[in-house]
Amino acid sequence: MITNQNLINRFIRYVGIDTQSNEESAEQPTTSKQRDLAGLLYSELCEMGVQAVYDEEHCYVYAKLPGEEPAIGFVAHMDTSPAASGCGVTPHIVENYPGGNIVLREAAPGADAILLRPSDFPELRNHVGEDLIVTNGTTLLGSDDKSGISEIMNLFEYYTTHPEQKHRTICAAFTPDEEVGRGTENFDIEQFGAREAYTVDGGGLGELEYECFNAAAAKIEITGRSVHPGDAKNTMLNAILIGMEFNALLPANERPEYTEGYEGFYHLSEVKGGVDSAKLKYIIRDHDSEKFTARKEFMKAAAALINTRYRLAAGGDVLSISIRDQYYNMAIHLKDHMELITRAKEALQTLGIEPVVSPIRGGTDGAALTYMGIPCPNLCTGGYNFHGRFEYASVQELEKCAELLILLAAA
Repeated sequence: MITNQNLINRFIRYVGIDTQSNEESAEQPTTSKQRDLAGLLYSELCEMGVQAVYDEEHCYVYAKLPGEEPAIGFVAHMDTSPAASGCGVTPHIVENYPGGNIVLREAAPGADAILLRPSDFPELRNHVGEDLIVTNGTTLLGSDDKSGISEIMNLFEYYTTHPEQKHRTICAAFTPDEEVGRGTENFDIEQFGAREAYTVDGGGLGELEYECFNAAAAKIEITGRSVHPGDAKNTMLNAILIGMEFNALLPANERPEYTEGYEGFYHLSEVKGGVDSAKLKYIIRDHDSEKFTARKEFMKAAAALINTRYRLAAGGDVLSISIRDQYYNMAIHLKDHMELITRAKEALQTLGIEPVVSPIRGGTDGAALTYMGIPCPNLCTGGYNFHGRFEYASVQELEKCAELLILLAAA
């Protein structure tokens, strides 16, 4: 059933390159391996005859295909999430998916089979008859956001091989480190060239998003006191347990697994340490700016309470907290640029796709770009279950999303 073989081959090629970013790094790019994909994209753009610039120091690739004004921009990120391994991605295609469980990896001595099951992911039932690109169950796929990259590259290929088709000036940017909240840190607005754009970084077919979370990252560091357990009475301070006490102060029903729509959350993403010291990492999310501020203040108050509990025994504070804002809800600025939403809705409907306008329960480079003066809502890509080893993409949806970009860029 596969039709746009160039698009799919491109996608398979890109996901095979490990581009996982690293939130612990202070550099940009946060991992040098992101340059492997950046260099490839630059070469492929040049081969197409597209004007391309590679900022090798910061790992941005910019592209431009001149046409009619005003220019239209598209943005996708090259890195994949640190939440799951992106090394050794081995995608395969389940053609004409019949329904039921998909075997990602067969059972072997000492290892159970890994299954992608509709009972776990009911959305699978909507893809019967489609061709699905899946992993081997040990890595993420990288559809977030190599599907978007593939669709933008397909856009350039289409218009360079169909010179008779009129189009707007098409600008594109491929960014590093989006998954760790730093995708626009060294973004060159003048080099990009467009004054309105779309991120191609969404999920299922028809998704159109112009609202996102306000986002922050919190780090908790706890100093305990390790002594022999046999002599621990009134002496030991167990940093792990103190961390558990802190986490218990946060509302249990305000975690990602219990929230949806516009509901915000606190998400404990990592715990490291032992009795003597421990570190906890959180992300804080809320669409409402006042609730977002309140969440950050609540965490600070919880930290203060823990320190009050233990200050006498420890002879000082046992817990420190640092909170860093990552991005803000772009809706406040995009309300003055709703023509971008209208245009995308009309393009989707032209392709026979029902637009699904919903808030992003996450963020994109578009949020930061919107605050930098480039209104930038988010488009669908045809991928599902991002940031995990059960990620998959629909070939037919990838193709439709690629058609959407062609239609949006048409003059």
